Amino acid sequence: MKKVCLTLIVMALVFSACTKEASVKKTYEGNLYTYYEMSDGRWKCGEHLYKYRLEIKGRMAGTAKDTTFVYLSNMEDISFDQAWKAGGLSSDLNDYFDPKDALLVEMD
Repeated sequence: MKKVCLTLIVMALVFSACTKEASVKKTYEGNLYTYYEMSDGRWKCGEHLYKYRLEIKGRMAGTAKDTTFVYLSNMEDISFDQAWKAGGLSSDLNDYFDPKDALLVEMD
C-alpha cells in the first residue's frame, strides 16, 4: 500500500511539472503587434507560439535606406525577399505566411 501511494505521488509530481505553462518574461510593443518573450524561450503573439524571433534587414529596389522586418517564426530562416513579399508588398497570395508559421510584428 505504501508503495502504491508513493508511486501515485511521484506520478502526480511528474505530471504537474510537465503541464506547467510558460510565463511572460518580457513584453514588446511592436509597431504592428504586441508580442511576448516567454520564460521557456519561445515567443507568443495572439494564440500562436513561435520558436524564433527573426530580424531581417536589407534594401528593397529603388529605396534610399535599409528596411528591417521582425518576424516571429517557426521557420529557422526567412530570406529578405520572402520577408518583404510577405510583409504586404506582394500581390501573389502564395507569398504570404500562414500565421501559425510566421507573423510580421515590426517593420522599420
